[in-house]
Amino acid sequence: MKFLSQLSIIVFTSFAMSAQVPNNPGPVHHPHLTLEIANKLAALPLKCLDLEFPYKTGVVFTDSSLLTAPKNYHPAFYGCFDWHSSVHGHWMLVRLLKIYPDLAKADYIRDKLAAHLSAENIKIEQQLFSNPENKSFERIYGWSWLLQLQNELLTWNDPLGKSLSQNVQPLASQFSTAYIQFLDKIMYPIRVGEHTNLAFGLCLAWDYAVTAKDAALQQAIHNAAIRFYAADKNAPVAWEPGGYDFLSPSLEEADLMRRVMPAEEYHKWLHAFLPGLFDNKINILQVAQVKDHTDGKLVHLNGLNLSRTWCLLAIAPYTGKNKTAVLELAQQHMDAGLQQVFSGSYAGEHWLASFAVYMLTVGKQP
Repeated sequence: MKFLSQLSIIVFTSFAMSAQVPNNPGPVHHPHLTLEIANKLAALPLKCLDLEFPYKTGVVFTDSSLLTAPKNYHPAFYGCFDWHSSVHGHWMLVRLLKIYPDLAKADYIRDKLAAHLSAENIKIEQQLFSNPENKSFERIYGWSWLLQLQNELLTWNDPLGKSLSQNVQPLASQFSTAYIQFLDKIMYPIRVGEHTNLAFGLCLAWDYAVTAKDAALQQAIHNAAIRFYAADKNAPVAWEPGGYDFLSPSLEEADLMRRVMPAEEYHKWLHAFLPGLFDNKINILQVAQVKDHTDGKLVHLNGLNLSRTWCLLAIAPYTGKNKTAVLELAQQHMDAGLQQVFSGSYAGEHWLASFAVYMLTVGKQP
């Protein structure tokens, strides 16, 4: 655990470097990730990238054609327990390669990415989502991580990145269209701490839309965010966390709104929405505790500590004189979350590394 303690110090130091509210919404911190730690983190998704079982599927079987190994209908994303975990495992490996092209297993990772993200495999993946009974499969979480993966590929200045982005784009475009249609129909926001949380999904989708210059998707997200969240005040943070949460409904909403609102307007909105962040003594959002790290649901709370960290880090520049206290709160959550990334239990290890890498690198240009 020594390297994780060192990592906490490095990241917290980077927090203190962000002293000004940006002129426009966006990431404001640049945590540093060492090659040694990157290699250790990369090892976790590599353990399960080709691991077919155990596997949790969420598809609707309309006939017997899907009564087969998941690899046959998810040839790109069949490992790491479930579809979305496989997707953000791939995203994580691309992200680490962009930051450290000289990763210990760089060649192996590149070969795996090329094999999994082939044009043929993506076409097969598309088929399931084209099925009317499965049009909502992996909505919202899986859709959003796929867009995040494509966002990473589009910004990878590497021949492999360019090739893979071309392969993945048809599925990304399919999800973009599905998102626009969904946001036009949904009547109420989804304020939960798990996969269907709307605000977190829209954060990832927004970042993709900006990179891909997908104006239609960006406009749909902006309109939905304003419609659902602009009038919100006094978030019920005392109700958090839920027992299975890996996302904070309140903080994810705040992280989304900094993207779609001008900075000055957002500062006012944030003060009304999370007034507890502006108190002289912050006493909200205590670090989440986990008693059983082998329980696939209870271990979600380790991810909550990491996701709260990246939200607090992004929000801190807008909290004025209370910024230091907000950063201290982020530090507490980061320490708790990082200590459990390498728990030794597959229940957490198949996905927590992705959350750690996102927390450590979001907004950083390799």
